[in-house]
Amino acid sequence: MERIFRIISQSSATFLFFVLIATVSVLYLYAKPAIEQFGTYFIIDPRWGVEVTVKESPTKAIQTTPSSPQASSEPTTTPTEEENLEDEDTQASISDDENLDNLDAGLDDDLGGEDIDAQITSDDEDDFEANPTNAAGEKTEVVYGGAVPIVGTIFSTAIAMLFSIPIAMGIAVFLSEIAHEKLVAPVGIAIELLAAIPSIIYGMWALFYFGPFIASIFGGHSVSLLVAGLTLGVMIIPFMAALSRDAINTTPDVLKESAYAMGATKLEVTKDIVFPYAKAGIIGSIIISLGRALGETMAVAFVIGGVFEFAKSVTDPTNSIPVVLANNFAESSGLSMNALFYLALILFVVSFIIIFAAKHYFLRRNKL
Repeated sequence: MERIFRIISQSSATFLFFVLIATVSVLYLYAKPAIEQFGTYFIIDPRWGVEVTVKESPTKAIQTTPSSPQASSEPTTTPTEEENLEDEDTQASISDDENLDNLDAGLDDDLGGEDIDAQITSDDEDDFEANPTNAAGEKTEVVYGGAVPIVGTIFSTAIAMLFSIPIAMGIAVFLSEIAHEKLVAPVGIAIELLAAIPSIIYGMWALFYFGPFIASIFGGHSVSLLVAGLTLGVMIIPFMAALSRDAINTTPDVLKESAYAMGATKLEVTKDIVFPYAKAGIIGSIIISLGRALGETMAVAFVIGGVFEFAKSVTDPTNSIPVVLANNFAESSGLSMNALFYLALILFVVSFIIIFAAKHYFLRRNKL
């Protein structure tokens, strides 16, 4: 049984690494065409789905120009010869037309009744789609860039964390150190219920009530970067508060009673005894809440605006990576689909870097 228990435990831990590797591999493989097309400039390019003109190489124009006047010169003929040539050309053209009609009919029979002209038209349309041109006849291509959603994701998450951390810590301390026993149970249940509410309900609430309320105070639009950040903050408060409360409750009573016996106030006990002892759990709750804020989609899609423009102020609408993926994935194909996978890969990397930096800072502080 001991051996089986060890194998099951190792298999469970190894499974996580396989999932991680598989996720990164799929994102990279589908994003590779966009990476090769746009490179790292994709990260700072604010354009999305913008058609730009492709500049052709000047060597092509030089090759199409006649090399000498003799190449374009025509043989001279007398008027009598011209009349004879015109008659011969007329007869030849009539004969050629008859031959072409017969050839067209024969090809139609070979193609099962389909018209050869329709085939030629469809081929021309395929060439047009492969090499699109604008009204001036210039070749164009569609450019995608992820700067706007990347910036929107980072700033909305920062607003959410700045708003939620103080409130969540206050709730956790109140439930653990200040609240009466009769209040601890109902308030704790309320927090757990808030954490269980689906995100789309938060989005509908923010769109019809919270957004207009914030706009009436700060001005601007009812769908904006500020509303999206505050909505995210409201969503992650229950998670952070519940996990921080559990971490604070692990503090031994003997430590707190010893501090009170030495004349420490409740604020001093909380600041100097409770928080240092429960620091690991508190930072863990913040990191988990940060991960949810970075990847939240539906609630943010209701209130961020969904426009590919940088927010000049926090009260302006903008976009975020999860919202772009949700709004454009179903109708995308080809290079636009690859660009969406590129954005998803960037979101994965950004989340990994932020969480790794937080854990590294936390571990380094523990060693000091």
